[in-house]
Amino acid sequence: MNGFLNDDFLLSNETAKRLYHQHAAAQPILDYHCHLDAADIAENRYFANLFDIWLAGDHYKWRAMRANGIPEKYITGDATPYEKYLAWARTVPYTLRNPLYIWTHLELRRYFGITELLDENSARTIWDRANATLAEGLTAQAILQKFQVKVACTTDDPTDDLRHHLAIAKSNLATRVFPTFRPDKALTIGQREFLLWIEKLSQAANFNVHDLNSFLQALRSRHDYFHSLGCRLSDHGLDYCYATPCSEQTAASIFLKALDDKAITEEEHAQFAAFMMLFFARLDTEKGWTKQLHLGARRNVNTVARHQLGPDVGFDTVGDLPQTGLLAAYLDLLSQENALPRMIVYNSNPSDTFPFATLIGSFQDGAEPGKLQYGSAWWFLDQKQGITAQLEALSNAGLLSRFVGMVTDSRSFMSYPRHEYFRRILCDMIGKDVERGELPDDDMLLGRLIKDICYGNATRYLRLTD
Repeated sequence: MNGFLNDDFLLSNETAKRLYHQHAAAQPILDYHCHLDAADIAENRYFANLFDIWLAGDHYKWRAMRANGIPEKYITGDATPYEKYLAWARTVPYTLRNPLYIWTHLELRRYFGITELLDENSARTIWDRANATLAEGLTAQAILQKFQVKVACTTDDPTDDLRHHLAIAKSNLATRVFPTFRPDKALTIGQREFLLWIEKLSQAANFNVHDLNSFLQALRSRHDYFHSLGCRLSDHGLDYCYATPCSEQTAASIFLKALDDKAITEEEHAQFAAFMMLFFARLDTEKGWTKQLHLGARRNVNTVARHQLGPDVGFDTVGDLPQTGLLAAYLDLLSQENALPRMIVYNSNPSDTFPFATLIGSFQDGAEPGKLQYGSAWWFLDQKQGITAQLEALSNAGLLSRFVGMVTDSRSFMSYPRHEYFRRILCDMIGKDVERGELPDDDMLLGRLIKDICYGNATRYLRLTD
């Protein structure tokens, strides 16, 4: 029987072990989609304690703690950092078979060299040992170096001044850190936050936004500025794709209506959002960027929790909207306009896994390998079952060999072992195929496949490391 998290965990056969240890393990990381705070990197943040680096803001752990009957005081409330950490330690033994159990102990091993199982009894010892390692210099920049992170792409609003990215670019940090252009708030027309955001956009672009034309000019200006700092990716977090035909005249009328603080109908919102999504695609195509679409999550479904705690604190779920037809319509509009950029599409609903994998094949145009990508398993799917399903669907409906691989999609500096987790699952899958005689036992062929998916494909595809 294999020991828990030993050198060969998740590797069920000899071929998988060879592929992982000889080809995958040493590969660097290109984290092309994360939510790390650029300020933490620029300032080389020191973390005060294990709670500070590990539990603050971690919605996955918060959900598990609530399910375990932990009062909110010890999750997002006013309990001390150690009290919150202790509440998590009490929860960990109840997370058996949840991926959190593996991630928790993998992170303790890889960051702090701690192999002891976390529970209420071991909590104090682990707290003290981890805090000592943090105090010795396990800073934000040290973590990037430790895990060989060659590139990290943060997620940034168009109104961000990017001063921290400027500071990083001028530093001698080996990791290259680039912004990602995420203009989600441009689609919130009809909401109060839209008008407030326009004010921020006007300030960032340094001219007054007073109509649709000036709005588009301001966004183009910010897009240009992001590009000047090395940005080569955009990102959109959408309930679903918008593809309702909308003329510029109609969009201009809807925009002025919003500026007058008049109510916007659902139909008008859909029209305006579709117009803007075409506009953003044109910008990305002009500059050779890669567009990312994160589709299908249903956010903040618990009204009481939102009123009491605010948005984005772990009360989200998998969405069940008809994604495939809407995505197909959006891709078709872009194709008709010759404005289809390189694109990575992520889904959150397992029922969309195979439809998404097949749909992207309908819009590959031969311009370059893997121009449209079915992105890595995302959010609720970024565990063994979801990762395996994504890899299987892509293998059967497309070209796994052109896949750009894993991302952390995380706000935490403790998430880099997710790449190891993914790589082990990938190698085990390929190893099983070899053992069954479905793939040749050819290390040159398979080694290239593994290395490309772990790092090489993303490097070539995203063009961030030239």
